Amino acid sequence: MIRVSELRLELDEDESLLRKKAGKVLRTDPKYIEKLTIFKKSVDARKKDDVHFSYTVDVTLGLDETQVLRRCRSPKAKAAEEYKYTLPVNRRQSAFRPVVVGFGPAGMFAGLILAEAGLRPIVLERGKDIQRRQQDVNAFWQQHILNEESNVQFGEGGAGTFSDGKLTTGIKSPFIRQVLQELYEAGAPEEILYAAKPHIGTDRLAVVVQNIRKKIERLGGEVRLECRLENLILANGFIHGVTYSHLGQTVDMETDAVILAIGHSARDTFAMLKSRAVPMERKAFAVGVRIEHPQEMINVSQYGEGYPKGLPTAAYKVTRKVGGGRGVYSFCMCPGGYVVNASSEKGGLAVNGMSYQARDGRNANSAMIVTVRPEDFGGSDLLSGVEFQRKLERAAYWAGGGRVPVQLLGDFRQHVISKNLGEIEPCI
Repeated sequence: MIRVSELRLELDEDESLLRKKAGKVLRTDPKYIEKLTIFKKSVDARKKDDVHFSYTVDVTLGLDETQVLRRCRSPKAKAAEEYKYTLPVNRRQSAFRPVVVGFGPAGMFAGLILAEAGLRPIVLERGKDIQRRQQDVNAFWQQHILNEESNVQFGEGGAGTFSDGKLTTGIKSPFIRQVLQELYEAGAPEEILYAAKPHIGTDRLAVVVQNIRKKIERLGGEVRLECRLENLILANGFIHGVTYSHLGQTVDMETDAVILAIGHSARDTFAMLKSRAVPMERKAFAVGVRIEHPQEMINVSQYGEGYPKGLPTAAYKVTRKVGGGRGVYSFCMCPGGYVVNASSEKGGLAVNGMSYQARDGRNANSAMIVTVRPEDFGGSDLLSGVEFQRKLERAAYWAGGGRVPVQLLGDFRQHVISKNLGEIEPCI
């Protein structure tokens, strides 16, 4: 297989032309290209008067590919191998089934890989299935009735279910391709396999998450919803089981392997782990605010005035190092998206960003966040970072009278309450 990069298509050109363009780079008649797949697609908007699509494609030839590469001598072409994920050899020799706690992205894929390896995992998720969880979330957003066990944070698919469904990571792992493939097979759009900035959208995620659960179950695993971890059964430094609650009943279950994929907001679980002296350490994280702009403003900024139609809804990313090496940066930018109330505790308030697959909302939004370190938390307790979060969330709840407080960024920076909201109509 040969990978050909930097293939250019104008905004009105059809992708069927990629075969001809790849043949030109390889100095080979396109009729000898037996297979062509898109490996990566992005928008090149560096020059506002020359916005176009840029592609990297993988081609298989009915010719000696080594000779073709030697003859064409193009820096845009190189030999490549098709990625195929191979499960590690299963050396586990135990009568007990492994337990995964949490069914967010980490828990889903832990359960899926264990199931594919034939280990019949049991996944515990404290929240509800997608349909009933959506009802609880709607009741919270519309009637301000918070279910602390079923909300934007807890339930099938985890916090990611009510988000933009962006697929992003700062690492370069060979497993990324397999993650994308599993999501595609579960119902995500095919473009996530090659888009430079892939996303699924919260509306499509509901189907994807359910299909991953069903696959785990077909392979012999179980996903037990409305099951909250209450305790780890430990002895002599080893795990012997877990205790979980389900609809008012307490269940003890034997196991010798537990994966904790509990996410950000399972604060009661963190407290339990501390009480059981499970090794943990404080770590830096980030806090901040959500900023909304008219989406049209972002489109013009990225593509230029009078930009051609047919371009994807524009995104942005900004970052800055400030005093003491502290980082300030945008995070989870949602083109054509919505700011949503993502609280999980009564008396506290947190927000998140969300987009649908079409990204056709009138506003863009992004978190603008700053790194906070353990020395910022106050105190030396293992869970002082959790209390730091709670303090901010309770202050936000108080400031908004239980609803999300909204103001102009300039006023926020000046510590002034906004009198009006200017040119933008907030979506929350």
